[in-house]
Amino acid sequence: MTHPQRPLPARAQALTPGTVVAAFGRHFEVRTADGILRCHTRGKRNDYACGDQVDIAPAGDGLGVIEARHPRRNLLWRSDAFRQKLLAANLSRIVIVTATEPGFSDLLVSRCLVAAESENISALIALNKVDLTANLPAARERLALFAALGYPVVEIEALLGTEALEPWLRNERVLLVGQSGMGKSTLINALVPFAAASVGEISIALGSGSHTTTLTRLYPRGEGWLVDSPGLQTFGLAHLDPGALESAFIEFRPHLGQCRFRDCRHDAEPGCALRAAVEAGTLSARRIEHYHLIRNEIAAARRANQK
Repeated sequence: MTHPQRPLPARAQALTPGTVVAAFGRHFEVRTADGILRCHTRGKRNDYACGDQVDIAPAGDGLGVIEARHPRRNLLWRSDAFRQKLLAANLSRIVIVTATEPGFSDLLVSRCLVAAESENISALIALNKVDLTANLPAARERLALFAALGYPVVEIEALLGTEALEPWLRNERVLLVGQSGMGKSTLINALVPFAAASVGEISIALGSGSHTTTLTRLYPRGEGWLVDSPGLQTFGLAHLDPGALESAFIEFRPHLGQCRFRDCRHDAEPGCALRAAVEAGTLSARRIEHYHLIRNEIAAARRANQK
């Protein structure tokens, strides 16, 4: 995806640079050298995300107006036929939080990995609640699919400590994503002790406690930062074209361009290099299944958008 930039206004010298640290609808908090300002946007614009570097016009009493956004290194977002949700920008890593209980979707893990790969963002998987041992073997087996591809899987128990995760977070710009119920809030509170207080402050600033359930929030940590996002059950990728989608499955890359037909869908076509690799046991049939589910969903979203 290209990220068009809004030209800097002629009065740019008078603007204050900052980083978006909280986002809900058209309400944002921006951290500046002089503190945090509560900001809104011009018109109906809401295409800013946590981690964006912006220029704002202070409006007094802790308020401001976002006037411009600096070029992004990347943007992680999800989309369906009609809506999009910006999660975070300028990331160096995402952590996909899973748990032994309740069960997690390996398809959702694939979706998050595809989103990260499409934006050249490093990814790892955190398996939380490993003290709940009854389902630990099954969780490990499900994640072995991704570990075999080279994605690190880090086992933790957020209530007892996060030491195993710390080396992957130090001085990185990290987004935590995961299904509801995976213990992500507990993990955030362990990693950022002041997080609960910050959420309460934002709730007051935005005027509604309900906003905190859908709020994306950035917490500074050393030379980096950590972004917490709402728990999710879906992760649409309607913005990806077929070429970007298949390239985002990292194990497909050595086989791309080797199919008999240039427009191969990697389904039932003769001479499909990916299908041949599955039959040879060098590619996972489950990941091919994930690819087709996501590709069909994207196609359906585009047809719906054209009606």
